[in-house]
Amino acid sequence: MSLSNLKYRICLVLLFSLYFLDCKAQEESNKSTYFGGSFGLTNNGIALLPTFSLNKPAGFLMLNVGNRFTFEPEFHFSLEGKPWTILLWGRYKLLQGEKFKLNVGAHPGLLFQPQMLSINGAPPSEVITTERYLAGELVPNYFFTPNTSIGLYYLNGNGFAESSSKRMHFLTLNANFRKINLSENYYLRFNPQIYYLNIDKTEGLFTSSIIALTRNDFPVAIQMLTNKSFKTDFPDTSDWMFSFSLIYSFGKNYNPASNVISQLGPIPSLNIQ
Repeated sequence: MSLSNLKYRICLVLLFSLYFLDCKAQEESNKSTYFGGSFGLTNNGIALLPTFSLNKPAGFLMLNVGNRFTFEPEFHFSLEGKPWTILLWGRYKLLQGEKFKLNVGAHPGLLFQPQMLSINGAPPSEVITTERYLAGELVPNYFFTPNTSIGLYYLNGNGFAESSSKRMHFLTLNANFRKINLSENYYLRFNPQIYYLNIDKTEGLFTSSIIALTRNDFPVAIQMLTNKSFKTDFPDTSDWMFSFSLIYSFGKNYNPASNVISQLGPIPSLNIQ
């Protein structure tokens, strides 16, 4: 067994171990379990790592189930029905103080890349190839109020295919303003960040921001993403990048002790799409 495959399997074992430990803790304390997610369409598929962007209209489905440990699969695809990325996140709320919170997570991921290949001497045609990745994250945040925080985000990724990127480092300094009141029923969510990206020793310094317009007790939000480099060695990432998304969100808490399901308000996803 290769070292890369061994690391891949060890990470999966750790994720499932945390999941079963969390399930056991929930049984003992009768905590509620959250289930929710979001579905959206965007005019321009921009990835968390700009070099993996689709750069054309796309859709996405993201789910979230659990309590202290959550399983959060993400499915991204072009509007032509072709797969783009699949990420199977496992996340754990390591520290949950009133002001300081620390989350950790990891995922195996698949990146689907179209390539022109000739098979058995036939004229070249488009074939979708798959690259496998394994990534881990560290997410500390300090909350000034329940709706205002600053934080860091660090992602370390490793690729396994010969054609894929081998080592990735992604570090951000970000702020989160979760509820900026515009009127009695409408509010904004604003997430600006500065980030450093290093993929196989190619570097870049960028800024990005996400603004979402939401309405109380309404599950649909409008989101805008912008991304711009300060300095970059990556090709085709120096210009402004914009995307607009329409997102439908849902979420419920299930309490096994009382068999009650309570409806939560809409929680628009503010991950970079």
